[in-house]
Amino acid sequence: MSENSLLNVSEDSNLGKVEIAPEVIEVIAGIATTEVAGVSHTRGNFATGVAERLGKKTHGKGIKVELTNSGVLIDVFVIIDYGVRIPEVAQKIQTNIRQALKNMTSLEIDEINVHVVGVHMDLKEETGESQE
Repeated sequence: MSENSLLNVSEDSNLGKVEIAPEVIEVIAGIATTEVAGVSHTRGNFATGVAERLGKKTHGKGIKVELTNSGVLIDVFVIIDYGVRIPEVAQKIQTNIRQALKNMTSLEIDEINVHVVGVHMDLKEETGESQE
């Protein structure tokens, strides 16, 4: 399937058709990811970084949704806080995304792959300095 295709989720064709764009799934998964304790932020690309500096919040950054014949695959690219247990945070991310998408779209997700691409170290807390 192409990346621009819509995901058909309607069950009753008498009332009409319900389709969900992959961008909607990205936004839901992005918000669900940032809600998990231990996640510093998600990794975006240069364009999302520029857009955020100009004031546009991009909730879908760091999330890649792929619609295949076998189902929906989600890749999440996160930067976590220093000192957290990576396997526990990754599992919480997967659970939170799966639950959010189930509640909002009734979609069953085949795979949620979590890629930890960095560790955020807050230097102020480590050194005990406060900036005033």
